[in-house]
Amino acid sequence: MKSLAFRYVVIADQVDSRTASDRVPLALEALSGVGMLLPYERTAGDEIQGLAGTGQAVVTSITALTRLDGWRIGVGVGLVDEPLPESTRAARGDAYLAARTAIGTARRSPVALSLVAGDSVRADAYGDVVEDAETALWLLRSTLARRSREGWELMDLLDQRLTNAQAAERLGISPSAVSQRLARAARTESERATRLATRLLDRLVEVPA
Repeated sequence: MKSLAFRYVVIADQVDSRTASDRVPLALEALSGVGMLLPYERTAGDEIQGLAGTGQAVVTSITALTRLDGWRIGVGVGLVDEPLPESTRAARGDAYLAARTAIGTARRSPVALSLVAGDSVRADAYGDVVEDAETALWLLRSTLARRSREGWELMDLLDQRLTNAQAAERLGISPSAVSQRLARAARTESERATRLATRLLDRLVEVPA
């Protein structure tokens, strides 16, 4: 017997795919560790799609795709039919329709990202939260897009719980250079934006039946 649950569908479309090499395999590799309900897979040409059950999985996906650069992202939130099939390509629900709309409107977004709620998400109760969550994702993506390769390298070390001094030794640079690189990488700002976007996304799946 089928039931319904609120979920997030993430669609990512490679930008300028006609003139660039196929980057889908690289994206799938980068997203392979994200805890998705249905993992990412190629759905059509240069497009990938996955189903997430938490705001954290959505934010982690967006972070990974932003680091890779060259991806347009659409996120849909709403009902999905359960039990889930083995592949996201076979899943159904208005979250999938919303994600399809979102990947289209992402073309007009200042950061190539759009969040759209399905008809099952009550606009009277959650309209502001949808806009707030999208705004938080825009701010996060804008912050991360300015991070250099060296900045990402430093973040990787700090995420492994190395101290600034240990990271400096590993990178072969001075502690002051680490501090400068840390400031340019906007670690504090991105961490706060990550937490804010995750909280707001999680509110959207708390829609009353």
